[in-house]
Amino acid sequence: MHKTVAISQNRVRAKVQDYHQLMKTRLTFTVVLSAVFGFLIAAGPETNMSAIWALSLGGFLVVASSNGLNQIIERNFDKLMIRTNNRPVATQRMSVQEAAIFCVISGFIGVYILGSFLNPISGWLGFFALMSYAFLYTPLKRISPIAVFVGAFPGAIPPLLGWAAATGSITIGGWVLFAIQFIWQFPHFWSIAWILDEDYKRAGYRLLPSKSGKDRKSAVITIWYIFLLIPVSLLPWYLGYTGWISAIIAVLAGGLFLFQGLRFYRSCSTEDAKKLMFYSIVYNPLVLLAYLIDKI
Repeated sequence: MHKTVAISQNRVRAKVQDYHQLMKTRLTFTVVLSAVFGFLIAAGPETNMSAIWALSLGGFLVVASSNGLNQIIERNFDKLMIRTNNRPVATQRMSVQEAAIFCVISGFIGVYILGSFLNPISGWLGFFALMSYAFLYTPLKRISPIAVFVGAFPGAIPPLLGWAAATGSITIGGWVLFAIQFIWQFPHFWSIAWILDEDYKRAGYRLLPSKSGKDRKSAVITIWYIFLLIPVSLLPWYLGYTGWISAIIAVLAGGLFLFQGLRFYRSCSTEDAKKLMFYSIVYNPLVLLAYLIDKI
């Protein structure tokens, strides 16, 4: 009896872990966090907790669906990569049908929550992010590096969605947050692509900006996007949405980002690419938090 119970518990834990991998739970939470930041920056001190919960739940389900659809489409290529060969659909621990049912239901419920409990604009933004990530960005990854550009659009929607959820409209402030996250994704993703270049090649992915892959041209293109990020990150202050404290933090954070990018350019090493990636992970929430604190 005890043995049967233990086996059942292990199966449940294994299934929960499979869904955790399918949804990419940690990544999904970080995406939702950027949407919540967008909401709070737009709303200021007037916080509507029920709207935040709706945004968080709806956003989580939409992103989870996007990640699951990505793994369904890429299941045969995931098998070829060390980083992804243990994913549930790739290993057939989870059937395509089971994963697809989960993705359709979670995506539908997520978009419904965003559109019904917040506003129609939020629902449409969630729907566009889901469809463009799964059915434009995902198949393009094996065709051309332009996939990174295409994928940056759904990747930049969360703070814009948060802004729309708080205001009921898409105004210049929301587009500024969109632009910041849009530009930030290029150095962030290309540093990851540099680190995992050999693994990506096994699956036939072409993601670095230079045709030659890991060369100084890819590094210098990465630096230009970091450089562009600095003036763009000052737009919330310039347009009067935030104060000078966040402007100083944005400049300092951007300067450190650029410094790390230059180190990466000089060495073109995987070690410095890792440092650039880790700093990029810190940069985005740091700057959004600075805007939020300054706004409040």
